[in-house]
Amino acid sequence: MADKVLTVCPYCGSGCQLHLLVDNGQVIGAEPANGRTNEGTLCLKGHYGWDFLNDPQILTARLRKPMIRKNGVMEEVEWNEAIQYTAERLSAIKEKYGPDSIMGTGSARGPGNEANYVMQKFMRAVIGTNNIDHCARVCHGPSVAGLTYSLGDGAMSNSIPEIEHSDLLFVFGYNAPATHPIVARRIVAAKQRGAKIIVCDPRMTETGRISDMWLPLKGGSNMALVNAFGHVLVHEELYDKRYVEANTEGFAEYVESIKKYTPEYAEGITGVKAADIRAAMREYAKAPTATILYGMGVCQFSQAVDVVKGLASLALLTGNLGKPNVGIGPVRGQNNVQGSCDMGALPNVYPGYQDVTDTAIRKKFEKAWGVELPRKKGYPLTEVPHLILKENKLKAYYIFGEDPVQSDPNAAELREALDQLEFVVVQDIFMNKTALHADVILPSTSWGEHDGVYSSADRGFQRIRKAVEPQGDVKPDWAIISEVATAMGYPMSYANTEEIWDEMRSLSPLFAGASYQKMEEQGGVQWPCPTDDHPGTPYLYKGNQFSTPSGKGRLFACEWRPPQEQPDAKFPLVLSTVREVGHYSVRTMTGNCRALRQLSDEPGFIQISPEDGAELNILDGEIVAISSRRGRIMARAQISDRVQQGATYMTYHWWVGACNELTADFLDPVSKTPELKYCAIRLERIADQAQAERDVHESYQKIRRQMNVQEAILADKVTR
Repeated sequence: MADKVLTVCPYCGSGCQLHLLVDNGQVIGAEPANGRTNEGTLCLKGHYGWDFLNDPQILTARLRKPMIRKNGVMEEVEWNEAIQYTAERLSAIKEKYGPDSIMGTGSARGPGNEANYVMQKFMRAVIGTNNIDHCARVCHGPSVAGLTYSLGDGAMSNSIPEIEHSDLLFVFGYNAPATHPIVARRIVAAKQRGAKIIVCDPRMTETGRISDMWLPLKGGSNMALVNAFGHVLVHEELYDKRYVEANTEGFAEYVESIKKYTPEYAEGITGVKAADIRAAMREYAKAPTATILYGMGVCQFSQAVDVVKGLASLALLTGNLGKPNVGIGPVRGQNNVQGSCDMGALPNVYPGYQDVTDTAIRKKFEKAWGVELPRKKGYPLTEVPHLILKENKLKAYYIFGEDPVQSDPNAAELREALDQLEFVVVQDIFMNKTALHADVILPSTSWGEHDGVYSSADRGFQRIRKAVEPQGDVKPDWAIISEVATAMGYPMSYANTEEIWDEMRSLSPLFAGASYQKMEEQGGVQWPCPTDDHPGTPYLYKGNQFSTPSGKGRLFACEWRPPQEQPDAKFPLVLSTVREVGHYSVRTMTGNCRALRQLSDEPGFIQISPEDGAELNILDGEIVAISSRRGRIMARAQISDRVQQGATYMTYHWWVGACNELTADFLDPVSKTPELKYCAIRLERIADQAQAERDVHESYQKIRRQMNVQEAILADKVTR
């Protein structure tokens, strides 16, 4: 009889609880638990995504020993040597160039909140810099900036279970069935209860198929469409005048900004019919309760923060905040991207979203940590290549649980930047493309092998639990970071994750009452939870009290700006990155799960319209060459009538079909989030398909040889 260990799925922000089935020290299966957000259901990744714990070595083997690059070759060493070497190199670089020459990351994947707390503390208290950031910068960074400006908190205003009880769901740039299947179930349940569904997306998504209205806007026209929505609400007097007067500010300026964005004017930019724009807002305005859900189709543009503010303004105009079953929901992608932000793995805030430039707050942390702390904001992760190659400001990079070479835009430039650094530390569970550039590799325990807390997308703290003993000479992330800190002269030692958690919440008023005990008793705790007797907060802004400086919601609109790279004769098509239901992030976890691997494999797909396929003489399933101004790759064509002519879509999970060799690193000026949803490409048919298949296979095997650290295959290794 297998033992059951209750934990939280590591694959998306839904926060689904599950039982890992353990027999003889090995995970053999997973069963859904009755968690707050999933209520006894799981998606494919939840059911089958545990297999990587058994190290099937489908893509690569687990990292088992620390390694140091010696004479261009990675060699296994003992922990004492790896820790001491890391500490000495970081100390020397800090001494020579100053603390701001060192960059660090948090991790939104498996390590948990406690490890992220320790990492940001290490960067601030030991290194002496606020240069700490993580992958929220490339996904929901605009949500944090935009919603904080408009409402006061950069998170979902309501809870995932409330979605199915809303009378209208307004889904903008978000494909829940692929990214959050359990949230998609809530959307379907809402539909079954009679809710109206409006979808804004260039593609016909699965949600679009069940919607009452699909608005197929042109990629990159989000702001123009959102402005037109506001125009209809104001000029048809559909907005809640009493609510706006009592609970918002900036209305006059807002009206002036949207003045020219009539539905007819917006139609010329967005391609959405003026009549449909009006019809959508009439439905939204008259719904007793309405919820906006959005995803990467909003956030991964160079005008993303403006669009987030604009969407929040629609909720403010109609009074859809401060009560159950309404609000605005940025549904976080990775399992703990909300938590990494909560823990202060950001360059501008301490844990609990406390401003690093606030003197009183800084002094509080200085007293607790016993050191003087840096006063200025740190660098965002997406500016790292520029800071290295153009400004020569960064000399070392401590990369914890991230694979930016695979996940970030313009991969070639990032590889060049990593190779120019004096010192690169990679701390992870698998070898990955970024680790090929490391000077030190520190192997850590994985989800399922340690305890901790995750934050779900709707601000829910939940416990993760150790199910099996790790194999090999590996350590928990928080322990590794603590040992490096101690070796650098700042003693850092914790007995367990609860001790770390209690230190964090003693410094974070938003989280102060969210103890391990309360999580055990309630199954989870949604922040804000300020005191021990507080149960947590299912929805924000009760009584329409916003967390802005004035206590009122801030309305916002501005001019639409087109994406920064446009198609032309040489690169006539537009590429957008998307996600796939069976794989997660950089695929080192799901790609090492036998069942999930069967769903799809290298080189991945590029979705194109039937019209473009016919024009280019490309057949479904053929290998094609894809080029941009930054690189060239191969992928398999997928002809789809869900795609508009001129648009293409690729997932970023693949090694051979790595779409981030193509993507551009243009950034939103506020959040510094890259425009991953829009770059110009060229698509070419390959005449010799047999040779193309061989090229794909050989490329795949070459990368696997690079990753196979267990066999110490040194050919193709990246050397200095």
